[in-house]
Amino acid sequence: MPGTSPTLPPITPGSTASFGLLRQVEAGVLDVGYAEAGPPDGPAVVLLHGWPYDIHSFLDVTPALAEAGFRVVVPYVRGHGTTRFRSEDTPRNGQQAAVALDVVALMDALGIERAVLGGFDWGARSADVVAALWPERCTALVSVSGYLIGSQAANAEPLPPAAELAWWYQYYFATERGRAGYARYRREFARLIWQLASPRWDFDDATFARSAAAFDNPDHVEVVISNYRWRLGLAAGEPRYDELERQLAAAPPVSVPTVTLEGDANGAPHPDAAAYAARFTGPYEHRVVAGGIGHDLPQEAPEAFAQAIADAAAVPLAGTVLSRT
Repeated sequence: MPGTSPTLPPITPGSTASFGLLRQVEAGVLDVGYAEAGPPDGPAVVLLHGWPYDIHSFLDVTPALAEAGFRVVVPYVRGHGTTRFRSEDTPRNGQQAAVALDVVALMDALGIERAVLGGFDWGARSADVVAALWPERCTALVSVSGYLIGSQAANAEPLPPAAELAWWYQYYFATERGRAGYARYRREFARLIWQLASPRWDFDDATFARSAAAFDNPDHVEVVISNYRWRLGLAAGEPRYDELERQLAAAPPVSVPTVTLEGDANGAPHPDAAAYAARFTGPYEHRVVAGGIGHDLPQEAPEAFAQAIADAAAVPLAGTVLSRT
C-alpha cells in the first residue's frame, strides 16, 4: 500500500493481560468509562466496540498502536461497563444517532479535535455515522463489515427467509418475553451470540467472563432492547435526533480515507462488500481477513485490525479492492 504507515510488530491474540486502571470522564449525557494508552500528544485513535462485547475486544490492538505513537482511547458504549447516564431522567435510548453522538461528546470532553475511528458491530455503525456527518472530526475510518448506517424505513423492508433467520434475536427482543429473557439470561445469551457470530473462534471461559462483566451495567438491558426495537420502528427515538436520522436515512457517503474489513468466517448478519463499496467516496480499500476470523475481528485478528488503523491513518490509500486478504 502506498503511504508511510508503520508496519506493526506481530501481535499474538490474547497476549495482553489487562488495560490497567480505567478512567472516567463526563461527556454529554454520559459519564464514560474508558481505557487510554499511548502518548497524549500522539495522533488520536478512538476504538468502538459492539454488542454483546466490550472494550476488551481491543485489548491486544491498543498497546500495539500506542507503541507506534498513537493516542488510543477505548470507551465503553452506553449501557456497558463503567459508563453511566449522568441523569436518571435521560432516556436509555439505543438509536444510532444517540450512540454516535456519544463519540463526538467524548472527543470534545477529551480535547480530541480529530481521530481515526475504528469499530465493529455497533461501534462500526457509530464510526460510520461520525465519518459521514462530521468528516472534519474523523481523520480516517476502519469499519468491520463496512457501511452500517441504516434507517427505520430501510429496516422495514422484508428480507429473504434465510436472512431473516439470522436476525432471530432482533425479533425476540421485540417481545416482552425477549426483554425478560435477556434480563435473566444475559450472559448465556451473549455466549450464544459469540458462538454463532464467530463459529471458529475457540475463546475460553476467562475471555468471555472478562467481557461479560460489562453487561452487569444497570442500563444494559434497556439500552440493548431500545437499540433493536428502534431499528424495527417498534420504539420511538428522541425528537432531538430526528434531523440527524433524516440525514442518515439518505445514506450519506463517507469521504474520509477508509479501510473496511471482513472476517472470512463471520457468522453474524453482514452486508456483502460489493453492496457498500460505492458509499465510500474517498481513498478506500476492503480487506478480507483469512484464518477462520469471525465477527469480533479486533479480538480474533488484532494484528490485521491494528495494521488497518495504521494504514488508514497514512493517506493516500490504494484504490478500491474488493477481495484483498
